[in-house]
Amino acid sequence: MTYITKPKLHHPSLQKNSVGFTRRDYEGRISTLCAGCGHDSISATIVQACYELAIEPHRVAKLSGIGCSSKAPTYFLGSSHGFNTVHGRMPSVLTGAYLANRDLTYMGVSGDGDSASIGLGQFAHVMRRGVNMVYIVMNNGVYGLTKGQFSATADKGSVAKKGAVNSDSGIDLASLAILMGATFVARSFSGDKRQLVPLIKAAISHPGAAILDVISPCVAFNNHKGSTRSYDYVREHNEAVNSLDFITGQAPIEADYAPGSTVEIMQPNGVALRLAKIAPDYDPSDKAAALGYIQEKERAGEIATGLLYLDAQPRDLHANLRTTRTPLNELDEPDLCPGSATLDKINASLR
Repeated sequence: MTYITKPKLHHPSLQKNSVGFTRRDYEGRISTLCAGCGHDSISATIVQACYELAIEPHRVAKLSGIGCSSKAPTYFLGSSHGFNTVHGRMPSVLTGAYLANRDLTYMGVSGDGDSASIGLGQFAHVMRRGVNMVYIVMNNGVYGLTKGQFSATADKGSVAKKGAVNSDSGIDLASLAILMGATFVARSFSGDKRQLVPLIKAAISHPGAAILDVISPCVAFNNHKGSTRSYDYVREHNEAVNSLDFITGQAPIEADYAPGSTVEIMQPNGVALRLAKIAPDYDPSDKAAALGYIQEKERAGEIATGLLYLDAQPRDLHANLRTTRTPLNELDEPDLCPGSATLDKINASLR
């Protein structure tokens, strides 16, 4: 596949952040995703968040699996390190990279199929091990590259584009992440930039396993009446809840409403989406209460959006393993090979 590159020339008046980069320096190649895809909106918020945090692009490592969402890293942070892994295996590859070089900012980009189906085990273990990463799930409820089959996050009773009804219960990745030990769990909607940019900035700054479940409607296969991942449905059922963005052939759909309020948005197909944001007095530090809140909103047909859970004193994988502060890839041979006497002592302690 050929990717069209953006011009490298920048206007001299473009504003620079504190490390000397313009917003353009955080962009990637021109997107080849469907026009109106929510994934592109998420890419734009990542660009904005990294620019505002003044992160040096070459200090970021972005990894992904397989799927429409896993193509997205091509479209942001073009000067960062990047690795596209096999289907569902992004977490283990990222874990290995993080163990070798802890001084980079790690961002894992995945989809609901990549994380909740073939990669479910990998998702669970990277959460419980506390890998210091931002794990972004672009969640649209379908397999967009293989013509719109239900993914594991699709809600029970939702209707596919060709009329099939999903009879399986959907996997709630936010609840699962809380149960598995993630220390930062949030959910948002791809069309709510005002909410999503601060959440991404907070996740990047969090020293532990941070997950963002972002509802990102698929304009090709999951934006019709009967879908619970469509723009209209999310707008109607957002209780700091779902995430909507653009509709094919339409102007971008955006959501901008106050915390604690609910907004109903009509989609071009006539279906309404109800979104409700977490109130300012919501306490994200109570794990049991957070799980109960998510389930309460689900029973009401709403998707809670915002910062759902936060552990203010997280420990990451390096702290748990008590590794050296020096990145492993910077250790020289004497540090890595301490000699036969030391190795004999270690072996004796294992007998």
